[in-house]
Amino acid sequence: TGFHRPDGGRILIEGNEVNLRSVSQARSLGIQTVYQDLALVNELSVFHNMFLNGELTVGPFLNNRKMKEKTARYLEDMGVHIPSIDTEVAWLSGGQRQAIAVARAVYSDAKMLLLDEPLAAMGAKEGALILDLIQRLKEERGIPMILIVHNYAQVFDVCDRVNLLRNGRIEYDKPVAETSVEELTELVVAEYRKARAGNTDEGQG
Repeated sequence: TGFHRPDGGRILIEGNEVNLRSVSQARSLGIQTVYQDLALVNELSVFHNMFLNGELTVGPFLNNRKMKEKTARYLEDMGVHIPSIDTEVAWLSGGQRQAIAVARAVYSDAKMLLLDEPLAAMGAKEGALILDLIQRLKEERGIPMILIVHNYAQVFDVCDRVNLLRNGRIEYDKPVAETSVEELTELVVAEYRKARAGNTDEGQG
């Protein structure tokens, strides 16, 4: 995302190596992040949130009409149904809020999406809405995505590969077709037990 400076490795975007120094630089290269807290402003309308920090203007004034038109079209294109784009996002469901955050990222010239816990604290119905949206973005728009999740079943619903990270390093990397929820769970439990045993040994020493 550009928020942290990497201390090793290489980052390639469309075959070119880049050195990300800031969030704004990452965004300029088409890397858009949907954070777990969504970065929406509850008191603002749906269409104002869609253009947050990228408002359309006519001279010194906001072009609300154009932002409304574009928001309605963007959401319709993505199959996202919101009762009214004039509604304050505070009144929307968790799934609708997540969909707005994803739509905003997609229409900010995204070449890659990073989704941080996109289904956190959602019920089954809302979670299914977002998983369907992610799947359609992958199939219809070909946007590469990285999902950060702790629910392994969600990985198998929409992802092609799975990585497990430990202390900032990739400890496991496989296509989803070559692994299972059970295998991932066993690996994580084994690591947890190993770490716990190490802490116990240190305490006794």
